[in-house]
Amino acid sequence: MTPVSRSWPMSVRVVLADANVLYSRVLRDYLLCAAEQEIVNVNWSQSILDDVTDHLTTNLPGFTFPSAVALTSALSRTFPNAMVEPTEVEFARLAEIALPDEDDRHVIAAALAADADLICTNNTDDFPAAVMKHLGLDLLTPDELLVHLVQVHGQQMLAAHRCAVASNSQFTDQSTIAALRKAGAPKTADLMAQVLGLA
Repeated sequence: MTPVSRSWPMSVRVVLADANVLYSRVLRDYLLCAAEQEIVNVNWSQSILDDVTDHLTTNLPGFTFPSAVALTSALSRTFPNAMVEPTEVEFARLAEIALPDEDDRHVIAAALAADADLICTNNTDDFPAAVMKHLGLDLLTPDELLVHLVQVHGQQMLAAHRCAVASNSQFTDQSTIAALRKAGAPKTADLMAQVLGLA
């Protein structure tokens, strides 16, 4: 495997998952299965789950509002400590900060409320590096985060992969690796293919 690109402590990190990460089934499964392996803590807010519901019902044909609500409710039941709600205190810290997309202000506020180490999102352009540094937050794409977890916690991430595959009887190692590539996590797919002996 290639060297770890970022210097992280070996302890569990606290991650605020953006809606575009939770929207993807394979990215969501990988991240939450990693959380079940206790190598990372994952948080979200109700606003983020509302965005997930909106994206799913808008972009996936046949995915109904009740189906989306059932999914987000299941997430909350399975991870009861994941939900955080930013208060006026967190929003006050952001009052003088300009953002490329004001709709993402609640995501940063939720990260502050969770005392998160990083925000995991595919929309990295919406979270300027200077702002993240000022707030003491790292910013990683799902591919970057999962690559790090595979490199540092290989056995646990192999178990997380097995967990993701087991979530549906039609899933296989190969189809799950392919889904990672399609979801924009090609480096993770390559590493997991190596781990599984599929490369």
